[in-house]
Amino acid sequence: MKKLLQINSVVNYGSTGRIAEEIGQTAIATGWKSYIAYGRNNRQSQSELIKIGTDCNIKMHGLQTRLFDRHGLASKLATTTLVEQIEKIKPNIIHLHNIHGYYLNIEVLFHYLKNTNIPVVWTFHDCWPITGHCVHFEFIKCNKWKYQCYNCPQKRTYPVSFLFDRSEKNFNLKKHLFSSLPNLTLVPVSNWLSDILKESFLKDFPIQVIHNGINIEVFKPKAERSKSRKYNLENKTVILGVANVWSQRKGLDDFIELSRIIDATFQIILVGLSKKQIKELPNNIIGIERTESVNELAELYSISDMFINPTYEDNFPTTNIEAIASGTPVITYKTGGSPEAIDDSTGLIVEKGDINGLIEAIHHIKNKGKDAYTSFCRQRGLDKYRKEDRYQEYIELYEKILNNK
Repeated sequence: MKKLLQINSVVNYGSTGRIAEEIGQTAIATGWKSYIAYGRNNRQSQSELIKIGTDCNIKMHGLQTRLFDRHGLASKLATTTLVEQIEKIKPNIIHLHNIHGYYLNIEVLFHYLKNTNIPVVWTFHDCWPITGHCVHFEFIKCNKWKYQCYNCPQKRTYPVSFLFDRSEKNFNLKKHLFSSLPNLTLVPVSNWLSDILKESFLKDFPIQVIHNGINIEVFKPKAERSKSRKYNLENKTVILGVANVWSQRKGLDDFIELSRIIDATFQIILVGLSKKQIKELPNNIIGIERTESVNELAELYSISDMFINPTYEDNFPTTNIEAIASGTPVITYKTGGSPEAIDDSTGLIVEKGDINGLIEAIHHIKNKGKDAYTSFCRQRGLDKYRKEDRYQEYIELYEKILNNK
């Protein structure tokens, strides 16, 4: 039996955790044995789970990051133990996801991967592996990652360092470690991210884009607006926004600006806010805390007339495809891979920060009516974002790599 070992910061939690879990489920369904090694936030899984380190390890790793900008350079013992477990499992494929997150030592892991004969597939959910510090650089329009990171302008963003700036050393170390693997295949989740990788120090490795997939049996149009009475949405045009963490970079300020401009026939609902953010919202925005209930999210997508994603930096937002599969048109800024999810029949694209453009797009969809988009949205979801189809691409990639080996 072939064995797959995935490594991610979380398992079956958040977008990357669910992706790893569903890839594991697809592997199991095709006759593979599936393992997932993770740092924190484990939930029930069909794969065999391997916890990396302890909560104390994570705290100490966080401390080294905060003080010395040594993210990915602590957790040596925890990663050494992981390597010993990998040796016992002897997987046919090692599949990396997010290796940042205060739980893994990149030197220990990549020295092992360099010297083993196990092929490595690496899904890029963000840009951390090719920078000296940050996970995204589009918001501040920084291009140092193309040549040499130094004097990082985002030292105080995740993974936050309050004192030292090691961005130059980190960049050079990542370049040395990540470029050393003899059998590495990169899988960006968007065409935009693929283009970024082709300009990075990893440009010489094989690259295959695989978009994220979702459960289209959960995210689908509902027959009735079951939540209407709960939120008093009768006769309202509902605008939905969803994010794991709301900030200026995700467009929270733009939603607040929109709330000052649109009239009382509209209702904005934002999901993923903190309690503090909810208290500070204008009265005409309904704020909801983050939910891990996909059924609750699916209902909110379905009762909404449109989904707006005014993000200033993103790779390939899962929220866009969840909305589309639910039959709800999407308005997004022209940011990263965010526009890739939609076409002319399923939504509209607006330049970043163009509030007037957002208003025009909102009124365009309202005047046309959600029903004019629903069938096209649903069909696009069926055609392009079924998780079974997308994650089967990984199994086919694994088999191709093993056959070439």
